[in-house]
Amino acid sequence: MSEKNREGKRTARERLAVEREKQKAAEKRRRTLIVGAAVVCVLGLAAVIGVVAANSGDDSGDSSGPVTAPKGASGKDDLAIPVGPASAKSTLTVWEDFRCPACKSFEDNYRSTINELTEAGKLRAEYHTVTLIDGNLRGSGSLRAGNAAACSQDAGKFRDYHDVLFENQPPESDDAYASNDKLIELAGKVDGLTTDTFKKCVNDGTYDSWIQKSYKAFQDEGHTGTPTVLLDGKNLMNDNTLTPAKLKKMVEDANK
Repeated sequence: MSEKNREGKRTARERLAVEREKQKAAEKRRRTLIVGAAVVCVLGLAAVIGVVAANSGDDSGDSSGPVTAPKGASGKDDLAIPVGPASAKSTLTVWEDFRCPACKSFEDNYRSTINELTEAGKLRAEYHTVTLIDGNLRGSGSLRAGNAAACSQDAGKFRDYHDVLFENQPPESDDAYASNDKLIELAGKVDGLTTDTFKKCVNDGTYDSWIQKSYKAFQDEGHTGTPTVLLDGKNLMNDNTLTPAKLKKMVEDANK
């Protein structure tokens, strides 16, 4: 083999090695984004826990009346909004906060895979809304957005509106979702959602007590950060090797 050919092969190998390193680095950054952002949403300090506990006390007072669940709610105490058939062999339980940046990161990375699997009838996703960021940073955007999402469930538009809320999520410190007008404006991105019935549901806070009860269930189950995502009871957030492809394979294996 000529020296020129050997040099060409070495150069090709070097380029391949560099490309592989770039891919590894990109994957590491992706995982770090999810894990790192999740830390923002974890109750770590006693002071923060105290604030949340205080807020929880206030919420329990607000929710002393009857708790109304949105149409089609399921799971324990009807606190989950299901997407996908009840006959699916795998269930993905998702605890999310519409103000949480780590939840947006999770959704941005896994949304298309989850939607594909639910549409194929292989997965049932059960979404629970919590108000963790309202407690951490004060405000009411988590609660208001959660209520609006529950209102969209009554219209049969939950999945699409859920996705719109995460796609348009404001910065964590910006409590933009505290505005019902903003939430109704975003509903315009979902065909047929901005009816008078939906607007009234949003403005009346019809499901505020239900959202508050969902957050209490989140705490009672010992969860401390969002997103908390479980596949058939297994916490996926503890898996540092999780990717959309791996999630899809886990679900498809369960369906064999």
